[in-house]
Amino acid sequence: MSSLSRELVFLILQFLEEEKFKEAVHRLEQESGFFFNVKYFEEKVHAGEWDEVEKYLSGYTKVDDNRYSMKIFFEIRKQKYLEALDRQDKGKAVEILVNDLKVFSTFNEDLYKEITQLLTLTNFRENEQLSKYGDTKTARSILLVELKKLIEANPLFREKLVFPTLKSSRLRTLINQSLNWQHQLCKNPRPNPDIKTLFADHTCTPPNGTIVPTPVNLPPGAVTKPMAYTSLGAHGPFPPAAATANANALAGWMANAAASSSVQAGVVSASSLAGPPNQVSFLKRPATPLATLGMADYQNADHEQLMKRLRPAQPVEEVTYQPARQQVSWSVEDLPRTVAFSMHQGSIVTSMDFHPTHQTLLLVGSNNGEITLWEAGSREKLASKPFKIWDMTSCSLSFQASFVKDAPIFVNRVRWSPDGNIIGAAFSKHLIHLYAYAAPNDLRQQVEIDAHVGGVNDLAFSHPNKQLCVVTCGDDKLIKVWDLTGRKLFNFEGHEAPVYSICPHQKETIQFIFSTAIDGKIKAWLYDNMGSRVDYAAPGHGCTTMLYSADGSRLFSCGTSKEGESFLVEWNESEGALKKTYAGFRKKLSGVAHFDTTQNHFLAVGEENQIKFWDMDSINMLTSTDADGGLPIFPRLRFNKEGNLLAVATADNGIKILANAAGLRSLRATDPPSFEPSKSSIEHPAIKMQIQMPSSSSMANPSSVSCKVEKSSPARPSNFLNGVDSVGPSLEKPRNLDDVNDKVKSGQLTEIVDAAQCRLVTMPDSAEASNRVARLLYTNSGVGIVALGSNGIQRLWKWARTEQNPTGKATASVTPQHWQPNSGLLMTNDVTGVNLEEAVPCIALSKNDSYVMSAAGGKISLFNMMTFKVMTTFMPPPPASTFLAFHPQDNNIIAIGMEDSTIHIYNVRVDEVKSKLRGHQKRITGLAFSTLLKILVSSAADAHICFWSIDSWEKRKMVQIQLPPGKAPTGDTRVQFHTDQTRLLVSHETQLAIYDASKMEHIRQWVPQDNLSAPISYASYSCNSQLVYASFCNGSIGVFDADTLKLRCRVAQSVYLPPPSISNGNEGPYPLVVAAHPQEQNQFAVGLTDGSVKVIEPSESQGKWGLDE
Repeated sequence: MSSLSRELVFLILQFLEEEKFKEAVHRLEQESGFFFNVKYFEEKVHAGEWDEVEKYLSGYTKVDDNRYSMKIFFEIRKQKYLEALDRQDKGKAVEILVNDLKVFSTFNEDLYKEITQLLTLTNFRENEQLSKYGDTKTARSILLVELKKLIEANPLFREKLVFPTLKSSRLRTLINQSLNWQHQLCKNPRPNPDIKTLFADHTCTPPNGTIVPTPVNLPPGAVTKPMAYTSLGAHGPFPPAAATANANALAGWMANAAASSSVQAGVVSASSLAGPPNQVSFLKRPATPLATLGMADYQNADHEQLMKRLRPAQPVEEVTYQPARQQVSWSVEDLPRTVAFSMHQGSIVTSMDFHPTHQTLLLVGSNNGEITLWEAGSREKLASKPFKIWDMTSCSLSFQASFVKDAPIFVNRVRWSPDGNIIGAAFSKHLIHLYAYAAPNDLRQQVEIDAHVGGVNDLAFSHPNKQLCVVTCGDDKLIKVWDLTGRKLFNFEGHEAPVYSICPHQKETIQFIFSTAIDGKIKAWLYDNMGSRVDYAAPGHGCTTMLYSADGSRLFSCGTSKEGESFLVEWNESEGALKKTYAGFRKKLSGVAHFDTTQNHFLAVGEENQIKFWDMDSINMLTSTDADGGLPIFPRLRFNKEGNLLAVATADNGIKILANAAGLRSLRATDPPSFEPSKSSIEHPAIKMQIQMPSSSSMANPSSVSCKVEKSSPARPSNFLNGVDSVGPSLEKPRNLDDVNDKVKSGQLTEIVDAAQCRLVTMPDSAEASNRVARLLYTNSGVGIVALGSNGIQRLWKWARTEQNPTGKATASVTPQHWQPNSGLLMTNDVTGVNLEEAVPCIALSKNDSYVMSAAGGKISLFNMMTFKVMTTFMPPPPASTFLAFHPQDNNIIAIGMEDSTIHIYNVRVDEVKSKLRGHQKRITGLAFSTLLKILVSSAADAHICFWSIDSWEKRKMVQIQLPPGKAPTGDTRVQFHTDQTRLLVSHETQLAIYDASKMEHIRQWVPQDNLSAPISYASYSCNSQLVYASFCNGSIGVFDADTLKLRCRVAQSVYLPPPSISNGNEGPYPLVVAAHPQEQNQFAVGLTDGSVKVIEPSESQGKWGLDE
């Protein structure tokens, strides 16, 4: 944490120490958790003040945070227990045993029993392991040495053991500088001013004549011990004590709200609920041996050697890192104000929400109870779900009665879950529906909940304790939290009127919910059933909605009073007071205004038959548009995540899509979906595959793809499948895109042969001929690229947020930075004793980009993505790991493919290999999870794929991919799931293939042919699974339609390599790996055999890869 608020705490600590406020110093150390005072800790241990020792430690860690913390608390309590026994105070010893040591019995029952048996001994030194225990003073000294080693090894204490180097009285110096500055601003500065207070800004009384300003020095006695002064107010970056202070002074502080959470300070400070520590729980074992009778001495012998370096103790917590923000210039042209087109919904639109990653996928709820899914790019209605009750018998009697006699039910709110896999809908009577989003036109019923008595007015998703939950509010004045099975977790009551809206949010580790009622009352809740933490009043005391800016740093609300007056305001969270009130509402209208935020910079409100826009930093309205007319008085509106599209409800039961220049390009780049629902494309009776056993002629070393293509090679064009579906065309429903593709000759495909035909950027400092790119990943945030080289070194490139690249996302239009920490560290894997020519590098990135796990033939290393430090290493070879995959729903479960053909399912929480999966004959080359089907699919160098149940880890089926005649079952086979979690992309040097994983059957296949006849080196789905990017050993790159495997575009080697590199008979470098951008469907990156990394996108005029239509 590098915020100024943290540094202010250090300055206060220094001041308190200098002023001899001893108790206050240590209380602030403990409460802030920024600095662990080892000297103070030593004093308390030597004195045997164990309660104070544990109280001080509690500011930095808890017993169950990790194995080091557990060991620390155990050793302290064990010493306290032994001292009681040594004093022959058996009663105190029993109390310690029951109250303090019992917690450890869960982890080691035998150890607890052994400790208990010490009560039966006259002198516990009769126990062989404690026979060398000396006197109390000596024992405490030995304990202290052990504790200091554990504290130094504990990641939670990193960077907290050293106080920053400060000049003496640094806080006084800063105050003097501030006073000097204030004195210089005086219109008539007087010499030697008499400053008697810090509570108000300094001013000089007008003298007779002008006097030259003189420096101001605050004498030490001016700040007396009893004086408690506030923050520096308008003259510093810290929040003022009162909400009426200069609001502009908060701007810099609010930009760092994630670091110095005002909500934590002002909203939830009364909470007894401590959030989980924000750190990664993969931890090294201490280098020093632990004490004889210690908590780390137990281990299951079955995996002792395997796990001897890894000792995690709790679920993995992740830290999100974001690119450094630079000052960006904005203009009104960034707003989506151009009407691109209209779509007819057919009923009044009551709620809208764009998909979090598919920027043109729009979810709509209507007043007839219908839920509709639109693809805005093609103006196509993908799916529609009319309202119906899924199970009337499970609904309450009050609902059944109201359903029979009342008016039709309408949709109050529709929402996407943060990952885009769940759709939530809240209805005007009692119910919410949750759907699983499996494919663009496949919404599957998941759960129906009778949530509230009366209407369910709002619905949102949140992650309390890292568990995806649904938050609802209703006419019954309640807020409720549900898990995805429909089980109620929390019930919040305290509002005196129906609850109108909810706004779940998280600041650091503090999670909370804002709620607003129709009487204008605003309350905040923690997930603890302990009541509301605040009670604010919204402007106008009417229906109000609250929203945070996209980066979570600023809080806004918009609503309309009963008198029809609308308000748009920004809040100072810590004070519960208004920071800004935006101007631009003139008329009193009947209804409620709706609003949204975008790009961390703009606000939009639907009011007065138009859309009004504000810059967040200015109270005056920026501009407005009526969207070519036809809007209702209070039009509902919703931005997509990128802020380049705006959906607006119209008065004629339709939707208008407004766009800026980038939005118009994205709409042009979006093809109509080229696939039918999964049922129509994969439920035909496909021809069963023959399951072949591995041939005895299998290659001994299939670690790399051979790139020499002989005339007789099976990778050359052949009649085998002819690159078409194995199920035959008669079984497929005709598709428009298929028809187009069938009519287009290969010569009409888009051929990119020159760099001028697309956008291309090469990562700086990436080319290194001896270090080919073995693995390549985009960060999940889309702002960087990680490349793992064949030499075991990982490199990271990041794009900055600039005027040319305001989103800060990866782009081929801007050159990124080769990023390294200030320490200059490299992310270097363990390669001790490894033959790098034969090693198979592997890599996996955490969901929030906070750490990366990788290996290159040696031990697996866990790297911190901010510092590049190795957090731990584990699983030393043999066998070496060859593929890594995190369980998509549980970061504590890791699937590790091994060189010996096994797959280890490893649980980091309990430090255990839960299962070893055996079925393949050669090393594992791919792993992919489907949470929808509850399966793990593995692929190996034996050209087979296996399907495993993730509930029992039993093998369900094993199939060999369809190889050309005469081709031995060898070569790297890779697997990747479609976003529908059902279709599976299988790539091999001889083919691309699609499987229906629900039936574990083959659907269709494409083999290298024509101008793409070289072996395939790698393949990957685009982010939305509409395209497949495949690289070839001759340097070409193919872009395929993901559903039909029809070739849409070919990118030649000449695009990314200069002519000298591919002349004189030298084929030149070629791509070994391909990675698709996680949000931009038309962007991909390739890692080459010469070590270079390229990012490639279509030209801005084209906007997409594909056929010239």
